[in-house]
Amino acid sequence: MSRKIFDDEHEMFRDSVRNFMKNEVQPHCDRWHEQGVVDREAFLKAGETGLLLMWADEKFGGAGVNDFRYEQILIEENMKYGDPGFFMTLHNRLVGPYIGQLANDEQKLRWLPKCISGENILAVAITEPGAGSDVAGIKTRAEDKGEHFLLNGSKTYISNGINADLVIVVARTDTQSRHGLSLFVVERGMEGFERGRNLKKMGLKSQDTAELFFNNVKVPKANLLGELHRGFYNLMHFLAEERLLGAVQYLGAADAAYDVTLDFVRDRKAFGQAIADFQNTRFKLADMRTQIDVAQAFVDQCVQEHNQGDLSADDAAKAKLFCSELEGRVVDECVQLHGGAGYMDEYPICRMYLNARISRIYAGTSEIMREIIARSIGLDPRKRQSA
Repeated sequence: MSRKIFDDEHEMFRDSVRNFMKNEVQPHCDRWHEQGVVDREAFLKAGETGLLLMWADEKFGGAGVNDFRYEQILIEENMKYGDPGFFMTLHNRLVGPYIGQLANDEQKLRWLPKCISGENILAVAITEPGAGSDVAGIKTRAEDKGEHFLLNGSKTYISNGINADLVIVVARTDTQSRHGLSLFVVERGMEGFERGRNLKKMGLKSQDTAELFFNNVKVPKANLLGELHRGFYNLMHFLAEERLLGAVQYLGAADAAYDVTLDFVRDRKAFGQAIADFQNTRFKLADMRTQIDVAQAFVDQCVQEHNQGDLSADDAAKAKLFCSELEGRVVDECVQLHGGAGYMDEYPICRMYLNARISRIYAGTSEIMREIIARSIGLDPRKRQSA
């Protein structure tokens, strides 16, 4: 189906991104997979090519382009020709906007240029061993000591955790309020800031996912990001975009899995004919193509609404839910169509299958997405009980 949301300049950008992925990312995928972390050089190359924080103002070194479609293209091409573990988009549109929208002028001048160049890699530290989807349950604390905040606690499952130079840490600053959280920028080298293991995972092997520890870290007052005690509300503000980013990624991964499977079944033979010629194969691929195309139409509509500032939290949740579940179904069917080859790590579909399982968990589980959607249609048990 022809997609109507892109202009000529978007298609030119897609060509340049595809070349970047094929030349600067794809050749290193196997090595990154084995070493468990993407080379920092990849971020520097992306910075040189102008692919980092494209929304940032030109005075900081950015392109001043906030059109989400450019990031959408970046994600789609990374899924097809790059490495899903190269979390450039987390740097660009999940963490970067915290600085872009919450930082004061001095902070932007201090941090943004090196984030745009790729010299500084970004991460956000929210999840704790006892607090995942329930952000208000965070235990990490930052105490006001006059000239600085004293940060103590730990975080886990932090993407870009090993590579990160700037980590936006969510910490409790008001013990009397469940939502009394604040955001702090912790910088590489601060005394008491330690990284634990590069965690071994089922999939996304090249993505460095780490434990972080904060032991009496003196965070300067100048590293408070946004207003004190407003961290919870700031986090909620960015969730719609985070879930849209996820939906674009999951759908791009499903499409990439479909493509490699279509090529495989055309070439592979069984009982004297191509696997693609069996009715079961043709029907399964027809079903998958239909579902991917229908999902794409909805996601593209969400992108347009987001560009206009109109994307609702429940529509973002619908996109995240449907695309993550669709990715799971598609990669599972694609492994089946590969037969025994699909179980072998040397075939891309094997890694795609393993990568896909986290999609229904991070950035809000499928269960949380269903809860958000249910409340948006008037099914909120809290309101019914109080009525």
